[in-house]
Amino acid sequence: MRAFTEAEAELGDKLVALKAESGSHSPSLLTLREELPDLEINVDACFISNPYATQLFLDYFKTELLDTGAIRDVLEFYPSQNQVIAALLAGHLGIDAERVFVGNGAIEIIQAVVHTFAKRKVLVTLPTFSSYYEFAEGRVDVAFHTLRKEEDFRLDPAEYLEVVKREKPDLITLINPNNPDGSYIPYEDLLSILRDLPAEVTAVVDESFIHFAFEDLNLDIRSVISHCEEFPNLIVVKSMSKDFGVAGIRAGYAVMHPDRVAGLLQNGFLWNSNGLAEYFFRLYTRKDFLAQYDIVRKQYILETQLFYRQLEKVKGLHVYPSMANFALVELVDGSTADELMQHLLVRHGVYVRTCSDKIGLDGEFLRIASRGLRENQQIIEALTDVLGPTAG
Repeated sequence: MRAFTEAEAELGDKLVALKAESGSHSPSLLTLREELPDLEINVDACFISNPYATQLFLDYFKTELLDTGAIRDVLEFYPSQNQVIAALLAGHLGIDAERVFVGNGAIEIIQAVVHTFAKRKVLVTLPTFSSYYEFAEGRVDVAFHTLRKEEDFRLDPAEYLEVVKREKPDLITLINPNNPDGSYIPYEDLLSILRDLPAEVTAVVDESFIHFAFEDLNLDIRSVISHCEEFPNLIVVKSMSKDFGVAGIRAGYAVMHPDRVAGLLQNGFLWNSNGLAEYFFRLYTRKDFLAQYDIVRKQYILETQLFYRQLEKVKGLHVYPSMANFALVELVDGSTADELMQHLLVRHGVYVRTCSDKIGLDGEFLRIASRGLRENQQIIEALTDVLGPTAG
C-alpha cells in the first residue's frame, strides 16, 4: 500500500477513532459525513442491503404516497398497533396471527427475545452478530461454539448437537446465512438440528439474510418459518433491512409460539412501528410488489455471485464462500484490515466493514457488501489499486 499523505493519515486516524467509538458496530454514513466532512464516500459496502429493492420501494413510495399527497396521512396519523400489523403479515406468511411479533427492526426483537426467554445460559456460534451475546452478558451465562475458518465456517450438525448436549443451554442462536461470514446451513440440516434439539431449549434462528441463499437454480427461498407449529421451541427472526433495503424505517418481525408473543406484548410494543414501516409491511403483503421484488432479488443474487468471483481474483485476499449478500475476506499478504479499510475509504470513497472487533475471527478480516454492478466494479477497482492487479 502506498503511504498516506499527512492529510490522508489524519483522516484515517479519525476514521479508526470513530469506529472505536461505535463499539461492535460501524459508524453510520451520516456520522461519517458529519464528523469527516472532507471525506468523500462513493460506495457503501459496509452496511448490507439490496439497492435494487430500495429503488423498488422508492418507486412505490413516490407513486402512492408522494405524488398523491397520501404521505401526510402516513406522517400525521397514528400507525396501526402491533397486533394489527402482525395479522397482515400472518396472512402473507400463511400462519396464525397470534404467532407473529412485529419489531422496530430485528434488533428490538433480538433484545426482547434474549432478555425474556434466556433464563440460564445462551449458546452462540462464532463469529456472529455481536448483539446476540451482548444482550445476554451480565444476565445469563454465555457459551460459544467457534466455527473454523479452515472449514469455511460451516456448521456441522452432529458436532453442534454434541456441544448443545455438553453445554446444556436453555437458548441457542443460529444465523442462517451467518453474519459476518455468509456460511449457510442447508435446509434439511437445520431441520435435523431442530428435530434433535431438546424440547426445553429455545432455538432462535435468524433468517435476516435468507432471501439471498439458494439451493437450486430457481433461487427459491428455503425458510423454516413454516415449521414453527411443529417446533414450539422455535423462534424465527426476520429483519427487513437487508433484503428490502429499508434499514432507515426500522422493520422486522419474528414468528414463535403464541404464548411467547403474548408474553412479549405484556411488556409493551403496542405502537412500535411507525407509519412508514406500516406502509412497507402492507407493500410486503401485496402480490404486485412481491412479484417485482422477486425479479430484483434474483437479479441481485446473480450479480452478487459474479462479484464474489471477481473478488476471488484480487491479489492478497482469501474470499470465504457466502450465501449472503456480503463476503468475508481475509488479508493474506501481511496487510491489516484497519489499514485496508482506511485506504479504501480515504483514497477511493469505498466504505467496508473491518472485523477486528469480531470475536472468533483469528486473522485480518473485512466484510464487503455487494451492491449494484457499477458499484461492485468500483469496489474491485479500488481493491486492485490498493493491493495490486487481479489474477487472470
